[in-house]
Amino acid sequence: MSTLHSTERFSDRVADYVRHRPDYPTAMLDWLHREHGVTPDWRVADVGAGTGISSKLLLDAGHAVTAVEPNAAMREAAVAWLGGNPRFRAVDGRANATGLPDASVDLVTVAQAFHWFDPVTTRREFARILRPGLLAAIFWNSRRLVGTPFLEGYEALLQRHGTDYTSVAERYADDDSMRSWFGAGWRGTARFEHKQLLDFDGLRGRLMSSSYAPKEGHPQHEPMLAELRELFRRCQQDGRISFDYDTRIIVGTLQL
Repeated sequence: MSTLHSTERFSDRVADYVRHRPDYPTAMLDWLHREHGVTPDWRVADVGAGTGISSKLLLDAGHAVTAVEPNAAMREAAVAWLGGNPRFRAVDGRANATGLPDASVDLVTVAQAFHWFDPVTTRREFARILRPGLLAAIFWNSRRLVGTPFLEGYEALLQRHGTDYTSVAERYADDDSMRSWFGAGWRGTARFEHKQLLDFDGLRGRLMSSSYAPKEGHPQHEPMLAELRELFRRCQQDGRISFDYDTRIIVGTLQL
């Protein structure tokens, strides 16, 4: 595992993150509203909000959103993008120390960041800031590793060139461990298909938004990009590749 602290890993990747990271399917939020009684007037704490991709989804659905993000560069990018919306604010905070008042939000969301959190102290903090009996929703885009020549070639590329790819990948929770984290408060799980259609510049930016992709100057950087270009050449159709995901969401209540 890299020694770089998790809150700092993306500071030099913000531009690529803003432009090339995937959003989340609106069908997922429709499911949360339809199946779990969430309504647009619910106040949301979007924890580990990064550059605001998940916050934008929630704002578009009518929610008031407080983005909690410890990385200053990512938080500033979120404010630059979403700060004109009166229902949005961003605060400097962590998953286990949000700085939000007790029982001040109706929904806590975490998108793509839970694997960086300490599960015990995070659970305690989420239970503290949630109104009693209301919900936390953990969701993430899970990149498909097999199924097409591109997906399998991209995974092999990361295995060969990623600086700490294996150790980061091992941090991701599976559905069973997340259900265990909620315990008796678990309320539901769902999956949704999602994808990005990327030209080569988009694919390169998507790769370089990952914390384990070696940056310019690293001995693996140029070989990695050469391999990426060849993979794109072999797999592209009409100048694009399909970068495929399963978006997974787990919802439940939390108690102190």
